[in-house]
Amino acid sequence: MKFPKLDTENLKKENSAQVPMIERREFLRMGLIITGVFAGGTILSAVPHMNKVFASSRETAGKYPYKPHYSMVIRQDRCIDCERCLEACIITNDVPDYGYRTAILQREVPDAVGQKREFIPVLCNQCNNPPCVRACPVKATYKDKQTGIVMMDYTKCIGCKVCVMACPYNARYFNEERHSIDKCNFCFDTRLSKGESLTACAAACPAGVRVFGDLSDPGSNVYGLVHQIEKPVWVLRPEVGAKPNVFYMKG
Repeated sequence: MKFPKLDTENLKKENSAQVPMIERREFLRMGLIITGVFAGGTILSAVPHMNKVFASSRETAGKYPYKPHYSMVIRQDRCIDCERCLEACIITNDVPDYGYRTAILQREVPDAVGQKREFIPVLCNQCNNPPCVRACPVKATYKDKQTGIVMMDYTKCIGCKVCVMACPYNARYFNEERHSIDKCNFCFDTRLSKGESLTACAAACPAGVRVFGDLSDPGSNVYGLVHQIEKPVWVLRPEVGAKPNVFYMKG
């Protein structure tokens, strides 16, 4: 199957030392296994929660606290592991070869004929009740007052990694060049603040896996997907009470 070539004409390429994507994927996957997130199931142990069960993990329709209230819906079974999203993220946000802002995990799950491989894109969940923000001793990570995106103030970060340990989604890493923690911020500084309407990963995906938009807008695609009742919608690790703004569904 052929996919359209990713248009990287306007994406930053300077100082973007990269390893081949296959090697990078295996490196990140092994890192997640070592930390117990992948093999131990702390992220992937979350079973789908039907909308009525998971209602406590989202805000009541029409009462979202931020405007725009940026969110993402991952249409999980559409992911084919082509890695266009990873490539776009790396180039756009100048992610070092040892770091990551998003990743694609995989696991074997039973199906009608035995086992099938399932791909699960993961990133910072931009939580409404983020453990990382509460844990930071110097307030270097915070919720943006307008959008609710969990941001980093690199000038304040002391690299103590307390937020890394506090994050239930393993979504943070230490940037050695910057000497601070780094994470996904929905491409706020590289795209959204410059007038773009989509994150790099959402724009690059050829299969429509990542749906990005304003959850406070009833006319947006993310609002429609999160609030529809025909298909289950769930979040990862709802038991920690972080109230993510990244949602998962099939179909």
